[in-house]
Amino acid sequence: MHNGIIENYNALKTILTEEGHVFVSQTDSEVLSHLIEKFYDGNLELAVIKALKLVEGTFGIAVVCKKENKIVVARRGSPIVLGVGVGENIIASDVVAILPYTKNVVYLNDNEMAVLTENSYSIKNFNNEVVEKEIDEIKWSAVEIEKGGYKHFMLKEIFEQPNAIRNTLRGRIDNDLNVKLSINTDINSVKRIMIVACGTAWHAGLIGKYLIEKMTKIPVEVDYASEFRYRNPIVNKDDLFIVISQSGETADTLAALREAKERGAKTLGIINVVGSTMSREVDSGIFLHAGPEIGVASTKAFSCQITALILLSLFLAQQKNIKIEKEFFEEFNLLPEKIDEILHQSEKILALAKNFKEANAFLYLARGINFPTALEGALKLKEISYIHAEGYPAGEMKHGPIALVDNKMAAVFIANKDHTYAKILSNMEEVKARGGQIIALANEADGGIVNLTKNVILIPKCREELSPIVNVVALQLLAYYIADLKGIDVDKPRNLAKSVTVE
Repeated sequence: MHNGIIENYNALKTILTEEGHVFVSQTDSEVLSHLIEKFYDGNLELAVIKALKLVEGTFGIAVVCKKENKIVVARRGSPIVLGVGVGENIIASDVVAILPYTKNVVYLNDNEMAVLTENSYSIKNFNNEVVEKEIDEIKWSAVEIEKGGYKHFMLKEIFEQPNAIRNTLRGRIDNDLNVKLSINTDINSVKRIMIVACGTAWHAGLIGKYLIEKMTKIPVEVDYASEFRYRNPIVNKDDLFIVISQSGETADTLAALREAKERGAKTLGIINVVGSTMSREVDSGIFLHAGPEIGVASTKAFSCQITALILLSLFLAQQKNIKIEKEFFEEFNLLPEKIDEILHQSEKILALAKNFKEANAFLYLARGINFPTALEGALKLKEISYIHAEGYPAGEMKHGPIALVDNKMAAVFIANKDHTYAKILSNMEEVKARGGQIIALANEADGGIVNLTKNVILIPKCREELSPIVNVVALQLLAYYIADLKGIDVDKPRNLAKSVTVE
């Protein structure tokens, strides 16, 4: 079994073919099995070590041989976790798979291997030297990875968001409104912050940029991890380099983290999975405590990532002696209740989904801090419903996207009543004039909104900095119901994986 990419498999395949090996597929994984066979002389782990010394690329592998009652596993770049049970030992790439059987796990690092029998295991490096590893205990319960009466894990996880956010907040703001985070960095020496992530986590990073710059005046850059290493980035020792990942195993983000560390940056992780590779490699971390997220399309991890970024922004501000008013903390603590108000509208959102499930395309439009929320809403829809969707800053609509508007396109506007409200209404009028169908996320169905659309999801009014979390829950539900009405398995959308552990 192989997860990863063998970059020099063609060269290895040529050598093996010349030696008489016959291949039955075009996969790089088959090359591994032939290479191990080449070195096998009765000792499977030694054959694996010899083979892997010739391999360039990434792998998490599990190897069996019919002549030996053992499993040999090894990793470089792709996660491997061992489950230590009673009368059994288990291999997986994620602790969630192991949880029904044991809570005791051992994490392999890069260039380590393990030899398992049903009653024992040993861990070595690729020099065949024994490595001592501690056994970690998974804190999640088996109940948390069950659907609990919901049709899909994704729906369950959407409805878990109030409690997930409470867990992210728990113990991190004291009675004197001081934010308590374990960050081993002199904040006053930080001249710039860089946030690197992929997909949904990148959208959270964009929101983090708005938050940090507004509260602290520290400049923030946000990069796709997949692009970061390939543009010869400028990273300095007085930079704080933040990586965001639900799994803590995202290959591109890990690679970016390692490059930043090599260049001397201070590093911080915003991660959900305790014990993950990323959580072990950053200098400091903020764990989300969101619980396991099984659905491939991230929901509660995203809202908890934003929650963590708000906490980080407050922490940085306080470290710089910037005063944050008491009312902000009061509203922050009320976020779970505001999300509940959205969840109570699930039947109304389902009705909207029935009206829009046949739309050919969706355009998600917003301004300011909610522009990344629009990107996330579009991503959720395209991930699980396979309907084309784009997120755009509403002010950019005339620079291209307006050409797509017709009576078969749906336009979703985040129309919160903030300082951009009049501008958003103007954008909505432009879409209506061209026959587009409009869904509005609005704080109230006032005259301006009602004259433009009857498709309104009421969003509890809150501070601008907190609004992305409230808005995104409505967009998650809309995407979920549209996909479910189309008969798609929303937990396992085609071509996608929960943790992207290869480039």
